Amino acid sequence: MDLFDYAHKERMTNEAPLAARMRPRTLDEFIGQAHVIGEGRLLRRAIKADRLFSSLLFWGPPGVGKTTLAKLISRHTKAHFATLSAVLDGVPALREQIKLAKDRRKMHNQRTLLFVDEVHRWSKSQQDALLPHVENGTFVLIGATTENPYFEVNGALVSRSRVFQLEQLTQADMANILRQALTDKERGYGTRQIQIDEDAFTHLVQIADGDARNALNALELAVESTDPSAAGVIHITLDVAQESIQRRAVLYDKDGDAHYDTISAFIKSVRGSDPDAALYWLAKMLYAGETPRFIMRRLLILASEDIGLADPNALVVVSAAMQSLEFIGMPEGIFPLSQATLYLATAAKSNTTTHYFKAFERVSKMGQLDVPRHLQDSNRDGKALGHGQGYVYPHDQPENWAPQQYLPETLLGTYFYNPTGQGYEADIKDRLAAWRDAQRDALGIEREEHIADYSEEGLVNIKRTHGSALR
Repeated sequence: MDLFDYAHKERMTNEAPLAARMRPRTLDEFIGQAHVIGEGRLLRRAIKADRLFSSLLFWGPPGVGKTTLAKLISRHTKAHFATLSAVLDGVPALREQIKLAKDRRKMHNQRTLLFVDEVHRWSKSQQDALLPHVENGTFVLIGATTENPYFEVNGALVSRSRVFQLEQLTQADMANILRQALTDKERGYGTRQIQIDEDAFTHLVQIADGDARNALNALELAVESTDPSAAGVIHITLDVAQESIQRRAVLYDKDGDAHYDTISAFIKSVRGSDPDAALYWLAKMLYAGETPRFIMRRLLILASEDIGLADPNALVVVSAAMQSLEFIGMPEGIFPLSQATLYLATAAKSNTTTHYFKAFERVSKMGQLDVPRHLQDSNRDGKALGHGQGYVYPHDQPENWAPQQYLPETLLGTYFYNPTGQGYEADIKDRLAAWRDAQRDALGIEREEHIADYSEEGLVNIKRTHGSALR
């Protein structure tokens, strides 16, 4: 490195964004992720001892320290530390690093740690190119990803790596990071007179939502865009903080974990009768650009799957809300969407529509059983073969009901539907119990009820046939 290169490097360091300048230089400066990098933890011990021999995958949302951890490793290791970006670099760049790593090991007996940022962005074939060189020790891989590596990274690669899940930073962590930037005289704003109002500071912490990079970028914009007073004080008010951070860019890749995790949280909140949580997750999805139609379809499924006969109007309400959404569009469509969400979240719950799968399993095990003769169609072969003879038309009876046989002989006394005592279904339960008692007496069925259920083997077959209907 000549004088010009050194001067350029110094200038780039000094002019780097605050978030880059404030990256921790030591493990003690690292804030958050105590479950991974805290005192006495495996990864901290391995980094300090420079004994990283197995590949690592850092998985977590943006701004929680994945790249920072990799850079800390580079500071503590005697191995050569090389970096690639899966967004910018492809197989040719990887091949070059493989060649250099082999030469380094052969000529200097020096190990290589290869950091690949956004490793999930590489295709399966590109990830496959890593595998043999991870296996033979050409380099130790350190991968960073915002997506679940168990789905987005080659399974063979994951099995040869230690996966560390980094969590979203807490508000206390965020506050410490901002205070560190405000007081650091070498890399931050410790040499400037900055007065930040408490509500402005709190706003930056809350809206950054666990993303340190976002918070530091907002602080930098607030400081650099605010003129100092005559006394040289830079005063950051709530208005300045709000302008600096504006909307939080919510992580929500529609093909990634954030999409599926958020809709899962939404559905589980509605199913769990928590309207407040349901509205929060609904707002997050719409804020991030989720398609309202997709949300409404999931609510329509839930209205039958998780509420069903406990409140038959649930399906009617969501169907009407879906039609309203199609008719008026967004943004006004948020009102029927919100109404449907709140109705379902506060409705009585029953998942007895899933009892269909009990009958499905019985059919799959027992095959096709003959339809009782009196239930067979009499229009074609009634006279010749006796089909339909003996059938009692319920509406000819005083209560529009007749205690006759409807199941095949071998299934008499088997009950697939077991109503709950919730909402409207409580009425059904009482009415059905009376009908079943009368039916058993009329048909001479033993008084003991047999409620059908799923078997483990049956559930596997059902899920294979019907997909993810049972969750």
